[in-house]
Amino acid sequence: MIQPVAVVGAGPFGLSTAAHLRARGIPVRVFGEPMVSWRDNMPAGMLLKSTPAASSIAAPQHGHTLGDYCDAAGIRRLVTDEDIIPVETFISYGEWFQQRLVPDLERVRVVSVDRSESGGFELKLDSGESFTARAVVVASGLFGLAHLPAELAGAAVDGPTPAGPVSHSSQHADLSRFKDRELIVVGAGQSALETAVLAAEAGARVQVVARGHGAVAFGAPPWRQPRLRPESPFGRAWSLWALSHYPHPYRYLPAAGRHFLVRRVLGPLGAWWLRDRFEGRVEVREVDRVVRAGVIDGRPVLLARGHDGRTAELGADHVIAATGYRVDLGAMGFLGHELRTELGVSRGRRCWGRVPVVDPGLYFTGLPAAASYGPVMRFVCGTEFASPRLARHLAAAHG
Repeated sequence: MIQPVAVVGAGPFGLSTAAHLRARGIPVRVFGEPMVSWRDNMPAGMLLKSTPAASSIAAPQHGHTLGDYCDAAGIRRLVTDEDIIPVETFISYGEWFQQRLVPDLERVRVVSVDRSESGGFELKLDSGESFTARAVVVASGLFGLAHLPAELAGAAVDGPTPAGPVSHSSQHADLSRFKDRELIVVGAGQSALETAVLAAEAGARVQVVARGHGAVAFGAPPWRQPRLRPESPFGRAWSLWALSHYPHPYRYLPAAGRHFLVRRVLGPLGAWWLRDRFEGRVEVREVDRVVRAGVIDGRPVLLARGHDGRTAELGADHVIAATGYRVDLGAMGFLGHELRTELGVSRGRRCWGRVPVVDPGLYFTGLPAAASYGPVMRFVCGTEFASPRLARHLAAAHG
């Protein structure tokens, strides 16, 4: 019996990869709850910053774009750069994609992945089943990768939690719990600014603490984008066009340059449509840096240094760290210790054509591949580059 390929994760990258593998006739088992990170870790009422062109999950055949879903669901078609996508619509789109192209999704959790003595990989599921796969694709998305800066850890001794003094923005599906409370949101990206707006609209008194002069900024609306530059899913710019359509050469850049670009390209910036809801409703405190955080009388307090060198204490009922995500092998506890050790040694040195690989058989797609193939891997539109190439590679390597 031919051993299947196992796909761990059922978000956009996992579903897209599985659909392309199935289209090539490759036996595949896919594990996870469809779109679970989007459903459980994004706040109600959120709107996607990405345009419809950047929000379709790549499929091996026509008829499965976000626009196609809108037609099938009988709702207004979302296709132009001025169309804004509610997170609930995107979640429903992902579930529709799964039902049509990955109907045999297994809604169980992968407990462990280790090498098999007979070759391939031994997987254990929380259902109690164990089986061997010839290859494993890790598409676990943002699970376990929420980043809490060290300077905030002093107020979150047991880690970020909604019930404690400090939480992460990914831990709030409902911000109405902060009604009539004082809230500090740390960060300047879309997650921070939209979290602040949604909390303020729910009745909270919100202050955004952002590092740097002019840290809080918003993008230009589509009708003010420069016309003499090429279009990309992220806006009109030569650099964005190249990173979107030609990510393959990215891995040949020096490591320091690749990591720098992942951090800086498409960095902190609010969506153009958020500005009117933000200004006049949310207070902004620009600082040089947050020095440390603590808890005084049960309330979190930040010690922040201003641009004039002076420090000030900023207190609230709760602090939300909208500080993004970091790839951390330690957070991928389902990977066996041997695999994580080998991956840590080989990471960035060996690639299958797009992502780091321990040996021919263990692959990563989505955010963990961004350091090798650029910022496009942080976004849904990265599935258009990643999924068909990964399926083609697996067909050739394990066919």
